Amino acid sequence: MKIAMLQLNTRDDKSRNISDIETLFRKKITKGETELVVTPEYATFLGGSRDEQWAAAEAFPKGEGYRAMQALAREYKTAIHVGSMIEVEGNNHYNTAVTFGPDGTELARYRKIHLFDVRTPSGHVFRESDVIDRGSRVINYQLGEHRIGCAICYDLRFSELFLAHMKAGCDVIVIPAAFNMETGKDHWEVMVRTRAIETQCYVIAPGQIGQHPEPAGERACYGNSMVVDPWGTVITRSPAQPGVTFTELDFDYLAKVRATLPSNQHHVMD
Repeated sequence: MKIAMLQLNTRDDKSRNISDIETLFRKKITKGETELVVTPEYATFLGGSRDEQWAAAEAFPKGEGYRAMQALAREYKTAIHVGSMIEVEGNNHYNTAVTFGPDGTELARYRKIHLFDVRTPSGHVFRESDVIDRGSRVINYQLGEHRIGCAICYDLRFSELFLAHMKAGCDVIVIPAAFNMETGKDHWEVMVRTRAIETQCYVIAPGQIGQHPEPAGERACYGNSMVVDPWGTVITRSPAQPGVTFTELDFDYLAKVRATLPSNQHHVMD
């Protein structure tokens, strides 16, 4: 399976962010040659105040971001896993990943379960739950012959979600992120590789890079988008700038890893 991973510097201008994604498609994606394109978390809007984030939210399937990503899937004849957009439903707002098939059909919608409410060692406070409501459902979907599991950023720290994807028969797990610089430098690669090893899945982890505005000032994202194979080897890493990187997922190799060390068959605890 040929996949393309977008690394973005999304900011608080939705129309411009969508235009930047469309430009990357025009310059880098050949129609009909890529089976799956993945974007980072908050692909169409990142940063700003709570009111600005709520104003950028969309009631799916309406909305500028949803329709633009759906149109790209149709035009380029590829599945697109949009790492997340801000979704509104009634009075609730969700950090929601949406996957479109190559005909534009919505294949999956995953609302982030674990929200980033943290004070970092340097004293920087993050309160995602001040803006976003928590999802509650584990979501995976079928793409061709393979099942793909959904997670978003802070979900990475909670192994039970990934074991649920393993037990559901996933071969690939996508972890879009906007990992902050402070925790990213110490934890991002370690945990992405761990999730690949423990599930014996390919893990696709596209990240935001560079700065975006917050009420307290500019915040930097760690980047380091990567694809990790089921042995835990980083097979693709994006350079330190926005762009597109391509990877071939070898499912014969995945089967070999699972046959050689069949740990995903040895779980005895629910």
